[in-house]
Parts: sequence; C-alpha cells; structure tokens
Amino acid sequence: MVANLIDEDPEQAYAYSRIALRLASRVAAVREAAGFAAYATQKYSEALAEFRAARRMTGTVELWPVMADCERGLGRPERALAMAGEPEVQKLDKAGQVEMRLVAAGARRDMGQLDAAIVTLQSPELASNSVQPWTARLRYAYADALLAAGRENEAREWFAKALEADKDGATDASDRLAEMDGVEFVDALHDDEDDEDAEIHEGDRGANADAGDDDLSTGSGPEAVTDLGTGAEGAEPDAGSDRSGDQS
Repeated sequence: MVANLIDEDPEQAYAYSRIALRLASRVAAVREAAGFAAYATQKYSEALAEFRAARRMTGTVELWPVMADCERGLGRPERALAMAGEPEVQKLDKAGQVEMRLVAAGARRDMGQLDAAIVTLQSPELASNSVQPWTARLRYAYADALLAAGRENEAREWFAKALEADKDGATDASDRLAEMDGVEFVDALHDDEDDEDAEIHEGDRGANADAGDDDLSTGSGPEAVTDLGTGAEGAEPDAGSDRSGDQS
C-alpha cells in the first residue's frame, strides 16, 4: 500500500507507514518502506532512523545513498560527503554507485563548491553512450550544474542528451531546454475558456445596448425624466426641477 501511494499521495503513504510500524516494527521491509515514506514527505530525521534500522536488520548497503541524501536534507552535506568516501560505496552495484555520485555532487553544491560538483559528476557512466536507468538523471544533474556555473552552451547540450535518454519523463529536461530557448508554452484549454468568457461578456453588452434602445423608444430613459421636469403648459422648469433632473 505504501509503495503504491508514495508517488501519488506521499502524505497518505506516510500515514499508512506509521500504522504498519505499529503492527510490524521488527520487519525490515516495513522499516524500509516507512523510511521511504518519511523521505518522500521530507521528514529526513525519521527517514534516516528507519533506514538505519532496516540496514541493521538486513546488513545490506543498498540504502547507503539515500541515507547520505537524508544527511543533506538535514543540512549536513559534509556528512553526506564523508559517507561517499566510506567502504560501503564500493559494495554498491552500479546503480547505487551512480546514485551515490549524484548525492555527493549535490552535497558539493550545498557547500557552494560548484566546480567540485561538476567534477564529481564526470565519470565513465556520464560519458557512456549506452542508456541505463540512471542515465537521464545523471546527465540532467550535470547539465544543471553546468548551467549554475554559467556554462550555458554546454548545459544546453547536456539537457538535450538527458532528454534523449529520458524515455519515462523522469526529468523536466524538455522544459529546461524550452526555457533556455525562450519558448513559452500556452495552455490551449485556458485560452479557449477565456474566449468563451469574452463572447459571453460581449453578448451581455449587446443585450444591455438593445435594452437601452428600447428605453429610449418608450420614453423611459434619461430624456423622459428631463421631460417630466417640464410643466404641462410648456413653461420653463424652475431651479428645483433642474436639481431633480440632475439627481435623476
């Protein structure tokens, strides 16, 4: 249940995870799921505690990168960098090592070390032409770091490469490219609604104008009020009649 909800409704997933913890806190999978639910809702302290518990129960290192990212979330990028240099990283599979590289680069950026972040991301995985599950995110992170460093031409090239590898829409590389090219997207549905509103208002104005014409023809408009201020014998209206006409 938690895994199914975590992308669509992370708050609800977190609520379910707390219930699961009360029922089965000694199950490693429950602790791990609770950690990811807390992570998704930016409750990094809780997430880190759950990931540590799951790691103690299983002895695996798979959660090492996300644990390091929790340290970043808690405002401790130096700890994340320290974890990137621990022996556990060498035990990770290729996907885990790439994830650890992304976390380390993010920590460098947190510390204002932009050039170091760019160097951290430069790797055989980044240079490879083969597309792996991590390729789009790695290229995107590199492009974003280049752009932050003011290297716009290189950034545009790598955003394009990220888009080529992003078959599942995991990044917003297309939007970033459009933004760099000065392209603005228009909400066609919103524009259609505006056109319909304009037509309705135009119709209302037309109806009001027709009603005004009818008033004039029947003597019920402002001119008729002025006529009422004139005496029955056609005498000039007095000052009181003028004030009455103005007020009307």
